[in-house]
Amino acid sequence: MTRRSDRLSEDDRVLWNLVARTAKPLKGRTAVDIPDFGVEAKPASPPAPAAATLAGTPKPKTQHVSHALDEPTLDKLSKGRLPIEGRVDLHGLTQDEAYSLLFSFLHRAHAGGIRYVLVITGKGSSSGGDGVLRRAVPAWLSTPAFRPLVSSHDHAARNHGGSGALYVRLRRVR
Repeated sequence: MTRRSDRLSEDDRVLWNLVARTAKPLKGRTAVDIPDFGVEAKPASPPAPAAATLAGTPKPKTQHVSHALDEPTLDKLSKGRLPIEGRVDLHGLTQDEAYSLLFSFLHRAHAGGIRYVLVITGKGSSSGGDGVLRRAVPAWLSTPAFRPLVSSHDHAARNHGGSGALYVRLRRVR
């Protein structure tokens, strides 16, 4: 019989903290305060879209345009000739939970030297419209918190989830 290690992996600890925050204490017990586990806080509100600029007025320098993956790379990823080294599934999570999990996942993947990952957001068509995470995740990837980690991103090929998933290229570790 092998001895089981009682230590949680980093992924399991992050996931457990996300789940534990949503649990209600038993009757007669007090709630345990669960600290935010090494994840940068999400901005209070999502970045507002840039206001329409007047003709001839340059855009502010603080605005960041995210880059799409180049065609050869996108083709290699979709055909499996370029390995997807990590995956994270955000199905069924709230925006706060998804943001925390995505940030910690990308941070660990970047630190581990991983270059290409698949982020599964889901299509979110059950409520009749576009999914919240499907719209939010590309916007998050363009924010200052993710800029040091993410080089570019684009919609995944049909065999990897189509419009319900994203290919993300992480920056090289320096």
